[in-house]
Amino acid sequence: MNNPNQSPPTPVPAATVILVRQKDDRLQVYLLKRSTKSGFMAGKYVFPGGMVDPEDLDIDSWVNNVDLDTAKLSRQLGQTLSYRQILPYCVATIRETFEEAGVLLAADDPQLNNTLEQLRSLRAGKRLPQDWLRQSVVSEGGILSVSKLSCWSHWITPKLMKRRFDTRFFIAEMPAGQVCRPDNEETTHGIWVTPAEGLAGNLDGKIPLSPPTLVTLHELLKFPGMDDLKAESALRSWGTPIMPRLMPAAEGTIILEPWDPVYSREEAVISPEFMANKTLPVGEPFSRLWHHKDIWRPVSSDDDAG
Repeated sequence: MNNPNQSPPTPVPAATVILVRQKDDRLQVYLLKRSTKSGFMAGKYVFPGGMVDPEDLDIDSWVNNVDLDTAKLSRQLGQTLSYRQILPYCVATIRETFEEAGVLLAADDPQLNNTLEQLRSLRAGKRLPQDWLRQSVVSEGGILSVSKLSCWSHWITPKLMKRRFDTRFFIAEMPAGQVCRPDNEETTHGIWVTPAEGLAGNLDGKIPLSPPTLVTLHELLKFPGMDDLKAESALRSWGTPIMPRLMPAAEGTIILEPWDPVYSREEAVISPEFMANKTLPVGEPFSRLWHHKDIWRPVSSDDDAG
């Protein structure tokens, strides 16, 4: 946690993808467990993603190798951002999805399929070059499938965190014929779960979730299948950035989401001794999370001391 008397760190641009599929008439999402050695959300289950790298910012390397022209890219994914601003996030999303989950969002092509097998072998041996996407995919004429991405949400890490990220959360359907696998370096385990299974697993400590992952899974509860989710994602905009408020407490830490009733109060007071009896069941709306015994738990905001 950052010292409250210091200026908060500047958020670093990052991108995340919510990979979804429908199996046995149930909507599932893919979660990865971050290494316990990770400097951020260690041991927590998250969606694939990571920082926007300097190479991702080289627009000229990518603009002719994506499956949307600049106007369509701006309309579908940029909205309030120009294509030059949003394209690096798209590239980072596609790059990180392969590096962390082994899935490449690119146009199906026989020549690229051969390259993909080689890249998977290099990834398994932890020998994947830093510039693999440009050198092995784009240089071979591969086309990145940015059209498969839809915007979902925009998160900014709380000011009191030592590491802060300005993250665009995309959503994409799992490509047919590919298999998700963790990299066994940054991520150590991967699972497909329904949103309800993920949330229940968090409460019992088997699938400890990061706060944004927890909130996102709760949002996904209302979609019974892929068609409903696609209809919703086609209408989504980035909207106002979600910037939770972190509040240190004697027993754990509390996160207030922007829709919490005391979020805007400068001197908000929350009594942590009552948190243990306020844990909410899966599906119940919430606006705050309590970090207790290394689990982020949704808790009720009723009967506040603040």
